[in-house]
Amino acid sequence: MLVTCSQMVSKKNKSNPRKIHLAKDVLFILVLSFLVLVTTGKLGAQTNDDCLTCHSDSTLTMTKNKKTISLYVDSGVLAQSAHAKVQCIACHTGFDINNIPHKKNIQPIDCQSCHKGIALKHPFHPQMLNANTVSGGPDVNCVGCHGTHDVISPKVPGSKFNNSNIVEACGSCHKSEKAQFLTSAHANGLREGVKGSPNCFTCHKNQITSITIKDTAVVKLAQEKLCLSCHLDNPQIKARTSPSAGFIASYENSIHGKLLSEGNGKVANCVNCHTAHKMKPASDPTSTVNKMNIPNTCGQCHKEIAAKYKESVHGVAVLKEGHLDAPVCTDCHGEHNIMKPTNPKAPTSYANLSQQICSKCHSSMGLSAKYGLNPNRWSTFNNSYHGLALQGGATTVANCASCHGVHDILPPNDPRSSVYKGNLAKTCGKCHPGANEKFAIGKIHSSTTDKKSDPILYWIASLYIIMIISIIGAMFLHNILDFIKKARIKKLKMRGMMIEEHHDHSLYLRMNVSERIQHILFALSFITLVITGFMLQYPDSWWVSHIRALSENAFEYRSNLHRIAAVILIAVSLYHIYYISFTERGKQLIKDLFPKRKDFYDAIGVAKFNLGLSKVKPKLDRFSYVEKAEYWALIWGTIIMSVTGIIMWFDNTFIGLFTKLGWDIARTIHFYEAWLATLAIIVWHFYFVIFNPEIYPMNTSWITGHLTEEEMIEEHPAELEKIKKQDADTPTLNNNNIKGI
Repeated sequence: MLVTCSQMVSKKNKSNPRKIHLAKDVLFILVLSFLVLVTTGKLGAQTNDDCLTCHSDSTLTMTKNKKTISLYVDSGVLAQSAHAKVQCIACHTGFDINNIPHKKNIQPIDCQSCHKGIALKHPFHPQMLNANTVSGGPDVNCVGCHGTHDVISPKVPGSKFNNSNIVEACGSCHKSEKAQFLTSAHANGLREGVKGSPNCFTCHKNQITSITIKDTAVVKLAQEKLCLSCHLDNPQIKARTSPSAGFIASYENSIHGKLLSEGNGKVANCVNCHTAHKMKPASDPTSTVNKMNIPNTCGQCHKEIAAKYKESVHGVAVLKEGHLDAPVCTDCHGEHNIMKPTNPKAPTSYANLSQQICSKCHSSMGLSAKYGLNPNRWSTFNNSYHGLALQGGATTVANCASCHGVHDILPPNDPRSSVYKGNLAKTCGKCHPGANEKFAIGKIHSSTTDKKSDPILYWIASLYIIMIISIIGAMFLHNILDFIKKARIKKLKMRGMMIEEHHDHSLYLRMNVSERIQHILFALSFITLVITGFMLQYPDSWWVSHIRALSENAFEYRSNLHRIAAVILIAVSLYHIYYISFTERGKQLIKDLFPKRKDFYDAIGVAKFNLGLSKVKPKLDRFSYVEKAEYWALIWGTIIMSVTGIIMWFDNTFIGLFTKLGWDIARTIHFYEAWLATLAIIVWHFYFVIFNPEIYPMNTSWITGHLTEEEMIEEHPAELEKIKKQDADTPTLNNNNIKGI
C-alpha cells in the first residue's frame, strides 16, 4: 500500500522537529514537480531520475500488513545492474504516476513482458510455471533468486549466478543438497578446475525431477540420459572415465536398463545407486558404491535379499569383520552390466555360476592361505560328476548354489546351513528323491589325490595308475619289439634277401556269423561308451568342443547314447554267456580260450625270437597268449564297468545302500578301468588287427569271417596243422575251400 509524503508525518514524528522539517521539504518538492509536469505536459514521459527524486530517499517507507517496507532504491546499485538502461515504468506498470500514492494495489511486476517464456527456462523451479504470474509464487519467484534492482547477469564474473558462485547461490535455499554436493566428486572437480565438471545448473536445467515429470520411469530415463551425456558422450569426460566408457554404456543392456526402457519405474538407475548430489568414487569409504556400502545400496530395492546376505558367511565377513576379500552384491552380479540370472550370458546363470563366480575365490591359493579355506573345494567340485556335467552344458545337475544356497550361504558347521551334516539328506533330496542319511557318509567334495582326506579313493586311484602304467607299458614294449622284427622280415623278403614261401588260396573259418555280430555290436557299443564317457570327463578338450558345436543339446544326447550303448554291451555280454554255455561252437570257443601252460612258454619264445635270441618262432594255436590275454581282460573289464556303471546310473538307490563313499569308489574304479580298457584296445588289439606288418592295413576276418592260409601260417600255424590233419583223416564232400573248426 502506497502512502503520501504527508502521511509520513506521523504523530510519532511530530515530536522530532528535524524530521518534520525534512518532510515539509519533500512535500514542497513533490508539489512543485507535479505543477511543473502538469504545466509542461510531460507527465507521461517520466524518467528514472524522476522516480529517484523520491525513491532515492533511504528513509522512504510504507506500511503493509503492519510491516514497514523500505521504498528506497540505491541509484548506484541500479546503475550497475543488468537493468541499468531499463526505465522504471517498463517494469512498474498498471498505475497513474500522477496519483500520489500511485495506487492502492500495485500490479505485480511481470518479468515475462521482456523475458518471454522465462518459466520454461527454469524447469528446476516449476512453481513459477504453476503460479498465477510468471514471476513465480510466494516461495519461488524471480526476485527471490535474482533480486530487485540489483540484478546482475550470470555472465559477469563474481555475480551471484556465475558458474563460480552458482552452488552457493542455490545453496542459500537448498542447504542440505549443497552440503551433500560439496562433498561429491563433481564438486571436487569444480574446485580443481576440471573441465566439464557439473554444477547445479548443468543438471537441473533439464527436467529430471518428479516435480516436473509425474511418470517415474520417464524421470529415471531422463536422469540416465543426462548422466550418459557427460560420462559417455562428452569426449573430455569420457577420457577420464574409469575403468572405461564401455563399462558405463553397459547399463543400457543390463536388466535394470532394459526394464527401465520398458517403462518399469521401480528399477534402479544412476541416481538410485550413486545418489543425486553426493556421488563419490567407489574408493571413498563414504560412497554409496564403496564395497562396504554396496549391500545397503542394493538393499534399498532388494530388502529381503539384503537381509539374508547380511546374515550369511559372506555378509558377516564383509560387514562385521571387515574382510573386503569376501564378496558383496557387485562381485557376483556385476555393476552396470547386471543381467537376469536366467540370461545364459549372465555370470550368475545356472551354467556359469560355479565357473565364473564361485571359482574366483574358492580356487585362489592366496585367499585360501589368508583365510584358512580348503584350496581344493573348487577343483574337487569341478572334477565331480556335477562339475563335469555343468562344464559340458548340462542344466539339470547341481551347481554350487543348489547345495550351499545363494544369498543365505552359511558355514557348514552352522545348524541352519543347507550343507550342515544333519541337513544333507534334505538338501540332496531336492534332486535325489528318497535321499537318506547315508548320503552324508563320505566326503561331499571327494578327491582321489588327497591321501589324508580320502584315503580309500587315493589308494584305488594310485593302484590303478601303477597298473595302467605297468600293463600298458609292457604291451607297448612287446608290440614295439614285435613290429620291428616283423617289419625287418618283410623288408628282407621285399629285397629278395629272404625266400618268401607261397601258399595255396584256401580260406579258414575264424568267426561265424553269430560271432561276427557279437563282435560288431560289442565294438560299436564299446567305442560309443569311450567317446561319450570321456566327453563327460573332459568337456573342454578340443575334440569334445567340436562335438558340442554340432548341437546345443550335445551333452543331453551324450548321456542318452552312453546309457543305450551300455545296455547293448551288457545285452551282448549276456548273449555271449549263453553262446559259450549252450552252443557247441561256443563251448569249443571258451575251451580254446582257457589259459594253458603252453601260453606262458609261447610268450617267452616270441620275446626271444623278437629279440634275436632264437631263430625259431613258437607255433601258436587257434588262440595264442595274445588273444587269451585280451579276451579275459575284456571279460574282467566288462564285469567291472557294468557293475560300477549300474551303481552310478541308479545313484539314488545305491548311495542309499552303499553310502556316498561307496558311490565315489564305484565312480573312481569306473573312470580308471575305462582308461585301462581303452588303452589296452588301442595298444594291444588295434596293433594285432591293424598295425601288425603281417596283416596291415587290417585283419578282415571280423567282416568276412575267414583267414587266408598265409595268415594262418604266420599267426596260427599250430591250428593250421590240426585242421589239415583233421581234413586228411576225415574227407569232406564240401566243395568250397573254406576250412576250419
